[in-house]
Amino acid sequence: MRASNSVVIFLPMLLAYSTVAAAVAKTSKFEGPLTPFLGKPVFEKQTIFDGERMPNVVVTVDGTVIATWGSKSVKVRRSTDAGKTWKPEQTLGKGIHGGGATVDETTGHIFVFVHPSHPKRDPSTTPRTVYRSTDNGKTWSRVEATFTEDVRGHVPSLHMAEHGITLRHGKHAGRLIRPARVYNNTPTARLGYNTAIYSDDRGRTWKPSEPFPEKGTGEGTLCELSDGRLYYNSRVHHPKAERPTRRRRAHSDDGGETWKDWAIVDVLPDGRQDRAYGCMGGLVRLPVAGKDILIFSNIDTPRPARERATVWASFDGGKTWPVKRLVDAEAGGYSSLAAGRPGTPSEGWIYLQYEKGPGESGKIARFNLSWLLEGTRTGDGEVPK
Repeated sequence: MRASNSVVIFLPMLLAYSTVAAAVAKTSKFEGPLTPFLGKPVFEKQTIFDGERMPNVVVTVDGTVIATWGSKSVKVRRSTDAGKTWKPEQTLGKGIHGGGATVDETTGHIFVFVHPSHPKRDPSTTPRTVYRSTDNGKTWSRVEATFTEDVRGHVPSLHMAEHGITLRHGKHAGRLIRPARVYNNTPTARLGYNTAIYSDDRGRTWKPSEPFPEKGTGEGTLCELSDGRLYYNSRVHHPKAERPTRRRRAHSDDGGETWKDWAIVDVLPDGRQDRAYGCMGGLVRLPVAGKDILIFSNIDTPRPARERATVWASFDGGKTWPVKRLVDAEAGGYSSLAAGRPGTPSEGWIYLQYEKGPGESGKIARFNLSWLLEGTRTGDGEVPK
């Protein structure tokens, strides 16, 4: 595959990481008990950004909550008290947020991805800028990164997607992976498609996976299950697709290099239900050892409007989604999810960052699993006792 669109800004090479990456696979510090997510139901929300769009939220290895945002310039806010209060806004630079903000659990570094503008066509010629923080979001600098072509000859776009993750299991433990997409309107491939990009050298080189099995998709989410398989959940971008107002899913058995067994997730809405256009959603697996509790977010409304931000829970790795709960009766739009880390101030919290209307503001909610469990039963599977 040919390298393209490198960001050529020098920084010293990172130290050798192979032994550290191997240790990640054996340690349990990133996986803990379920108990902190339970207890008395708790829910809080607040506005943390004014204007613009494009949310991502992640939790660093020390438990700092970092919210990224921006459709004209990319901004960051951080919380060191589990999301109760937020430090002043930082601006990384002009451009549109690429989504896919990623915490490297091996080094503790955080990556944020930026395009200069919306990459609406073939993204192979669209520049990409990567920012990195080595101090839990206190300071940021541009770093060198190279992105390569996929099997169809396209360099995937970084806009717009849910956050990335660090793999914890199997031979690919330590790999960084984030959703990506191809905006492809060329005559040879009329429909865009989702994909993923991954790095095995701490974010210096990003290789694309095989395309998501269904064309006409975009704005994906992914997580790693407790057995090491990856679960991918996708927005639809094609009006002639089967049941185009419902989400898609697929799995990977090889660390996100290929995807298989795609299916329609009938219980999960994909944005407004009056049109086949979808809406970026959020996804996170709670860091509970040996369990696959997934949380998904999107809008849930019968009206022709982006409103009613809602979260769903799955207790079997995305096979069923038996319970949902409304977060905001008015606000809704693109959303992103993160979960608190064991042994840090963030432990036990679930974080949802979401848009309030187009270009109005960015809100964040924090809640525990007990609060979500008091929501509405969907009829799709059962909530475990």
